[in-house]
Amino acid sequence: MREMELSAVLQPLRILYIAPMNYGWYGLYRQRSLERLGHTVFPVDIMQYEGRGNPWMARLRYRLQIGKVVDQMNDDVLGLARQHRVDAVWFDKPLFIRAATLRALRAMGIVTIDYMIDNPFGPRRDPGFRLYVRTIPEYDLHVQQRDVSVQDYLQRGARRVVKVQTAFEPSVHFPPPAGWSDAERTREVSFIGTPYDQRPRFLTELWQTYKLPVIISGPRIWRRKLSFAASAALYPRDGELYDAEYREGVWRSKVNLSFLTHGNQDEYAHKSFEIAACGGFLLAERSPGHSERFVEDEEAVFFSDIQECAEKIRRYLPDEAARRRIAAAGQRRAVASGYDNDTQLGNVMKVVRELLPAVRSGRTQS
Repeated sequence: MREMELSAVLQPLRILYIAPMNYGWYGLYRQRSLERLGHTVFPVDIMQYEGRGNPWMARLRYRLQIGKVVDQMNDDVLGLARQHRVDAVWFDKPLFIRAATLRALRAMGIVTIDYMIDNPFGPRRDPGFRLYVRTIPEYDLHVQQRDVSVQDYLQRGARRVVKVQTAFEPSVHFPPPAGWSDAERTREVSFIGTPYDQRPRFLTELWQTYKLPVIISGPRIWRRKLSFAASAALYPRDGELYDAEYREGVWRSKVNLSFLTHGNQDEYAHKSFEIAACGGFLLAERSPGHSERFVEDEEAVFFSDIQECAEKIRRYLPDEAARRRIAAAGQRRAVASGYDNDTQLGNVMKVVRELLPAVRSGRTQS
């Protein structure tokens, strides 16, 4: 009997996976992870709905979550769930999904999972969450990355919330070839990412006031966030770095900066785990979340303000041996402590398997 129970727990699931599938997006990484974990995944690209039509209509639909495209997406989800006879539907940032759709899936004995990387209740106040926040009580499981979000969701009627951390993707984020050195590191003080919060001012000041050799890679919005002089000096190339280009950007950087997204009330930065997994020297904004996951000055280096950041850069920029030692220790920690997608999503799927019998037992309930 025990063997039969264990077999049922470990049995791979059939998952309808609904996520943004644009190039370099985390949805693709999580799909790969679920497949490596042995599950059969049927992917659906959210962007075929969110981006449909002219840009003005797409922006309006994103903000209001109404119209024929939203109707079509909900109909398609139910149809595909029936067609593929899935055990679970995994939604990655499901802004267009209605409560009636989630109730219909539960009536079919299908577990519904919400993975939301952003914070709909944080001070950043992103648009697009009007419909989503009303559906929180309807999901069987919410996956969150912040303690504050776990409490927010429970207070709004969530049935079950599991906390995981953002993670690196092992098929993308891995160390450089043996023998890699400062001879290949053409980026001195590097930031690869978005201009959230006070990052443009912070990086401009590192360059202008502290005279440090900063380089930025990221979306073109940086051009609007930096002064003309700062843009010319710090942001020499338009466009974001994805996958191999991102990894090589980390490899080619002597110092890799990582900031918290305060507008999301984040406890740590997604980028920190990616940098560490790539074998990069990580200089991250100090936080309890970072300090719990890396030993300071042994596996990563932290700063609390711009003065300390500049001091740490000046301390480590000329010291290749120290950077190499800390980066190697950080990479070992990221792997050994399970800061990868497979470990984090594996923890989620344990909860999904736990929920599945109860959801199936209510198959005929409305």
